[in-house]
Amino acid sequence: MLQDTGGVTAMAMDGLVKDTTTQTFVKDVIEESKRQPVLIDFWAPWCGPCKQLTPALEKAVRAAKGKVKLVKMNIDEHPSIPTQMGIQSIPAVIAFVNGQPADGFMGALPESQVTAFIERLTKDKVADAAQDVLKLAEAEIAKGNPGGAAEIYAELLAEDPENVAALAGLARCYFETGAVDKAKQTLALVPEAKRGDAAVAAVRSAIELAEQASALGPISELERKVAADPLDHQARFDLALAFNSKGKRAEALDQLIEIVRRDRKWNDDGARKQLVQLFEAWGATDEATVAGRKRLSSILFA
Repeated sequence: MLQDTGGVTAMAMDGLVKDTTTQTFVKDVIEESKRQPVLIDFWAPWCGPCKQLTPALEKAVRAAKGKVKLVKMNIDEHPSIPTQMGIQSIPAVIAFVNGQPADGFMGALPESQVTAFIERLTKDKVADAAQDVLKLAEAEIAKGNPGGAAEIYAELLAEDPENVAALAGLARCYFETGAVDKAKQTLALVPEAKRGDAAVAAVRSAIELAEQASALGPISELERKVAADPLDHQARFDLALAFNSKGKRAEALDQLIEIVRRDRKWNDDGARKQLVQLFEAWGATDEATVAGRKRLSSILFA
């Protein structure tokens, strides 16, 4: 006879929340996401923030009334899938839509942000005034006007100095205009508990990637090395970083995916790990990230 401990049994019976394993991942997540979005929550019993996030996830998923499902995976018991997905810290949530990863976030977001994430995922988003302001800033960035976006972020921060999205956005604007030191100073203003936020991590990774690329040679020289020896994975790896530093994301993806395809174990799985950092720097919803995750998944889960 089943016992209902804290509503776990009842929640499992409604079909909206369940646990998965390495063996059932494809069925529970990939196949199920072809019917409606599925959130995969990577967690572990020892993870304090996971214990904060999971109840908020479950409540938000149930409130969505079937528009989305939640699947949980214990990474201690089932480490292979999170490793292949590039999960380096928990809690981490990846949204699958139509059999492919589509969005995600890291860290224990408050319930309100979890709800907003689900609403965005199901195209039923309700925005408040701050979100509208952030959208205006993002639009300015998209138009190639980081200066204008910086002014909008600054106005929002004057009212809410700890607004993480605005701090990350302002740091991004500084970075894109070459003011790397100011970008770092702005990131330092993010409360320590929120430095795992996806937008903050994206700017931090972008800075790290730019600093890595600064030590590389010209792209043309790296291309000649790869052409001369296609198995020179270090040259191909450096070429990918150089492409990324010039904004050529598709070309960077091509080079790193090729290394994974040719030699997954090269440099301690270095190409896949670098892809993970690129995805983080570009953002979970960026077209290049979505395309890259699909291509990587097609290799890893083939």
